Amino acid sequence: MGAVSLSYKGHRYPVEVISHCVWLYFRFPLSFREVEELMLERGVTVSYETVRRWCGKFGQAYANALRRRQPRPGDKWHLDEVFIKINGKQRYLWRAVDQDGNVLDILVQNRRDKAAARRFFRRLMKKCRMVPRVVVTDKLRSYGAAHREVMPSVEHRSHKGLNNRAENSHQPTRQRERAMKGFRGVGAAQWFLSAFSGISPHFRPRRHLMPAHNYRAEMTVRFAIWEQITGVAALATAA
Repeated sequence: MGAVSLSYKGHRYPVEVISHCVWLYFRFPLSFREVEELMLERGVTVSYETVRRWCGKFGQAYANALRRRQPRPGDKWHLDEVFIKINGKQRYLWRAVDQDGNVLDILVQNRRDKAAARRFFRRLMKKCRMVPRVVVTDKLRSYGAAHREVMPSVEHRSHKGLNNRAENSHQPTRQRERAMKGFRGVGAAQWFLSAFSGISPHFRPRRHLMPAHNYRAEMTVRFAIWEQITGVAALATAA
């Protein structure tokens, strides 16, 4: 699969600079101003507002391209929801991962009632284009009510201790939320977290499960994929 179907035409900076700034912002807990400073140290003068526009234009497209390269989702889905503060108000971040820890989808909602759970179930099935074999959740009753309505033939396991995989997947988001000092709006939170959940995990292999040489080899492959989906590799080949 080639680069994302976005044009860099009209951009004064080369694709290598644009993709690198987007990678920095979504991979590490950095602000736009900190990305600007890091690029300045490398001899590239770019304003933080320009970095913000690049992330807004290309971040989700890069994330979608990376997701298309992922293997077919597993048939065991772990769902969980956590509260996040948006402009001082409590909202809920719904997240689903498969048995391998791959993020299937995230959704920011105002509530965690039956309607919210039902909406997330339907969104998941539409996005994944499949019905899971098993759904694992905590003991929130909204899950059970929505499950009986949307996917009654699917096995539902409701147990807090079985859902550590989904709960652990929230940790990078929590780290980023603290670095950003919260989100300013529901739309901004959904935009950032959707792109973040597609880009950040790509550069987070299970390092604790592999020796150093295997980790370096895996990261080399992942960086090569990044260059392919952003278009950097195509430009290098053309040159």
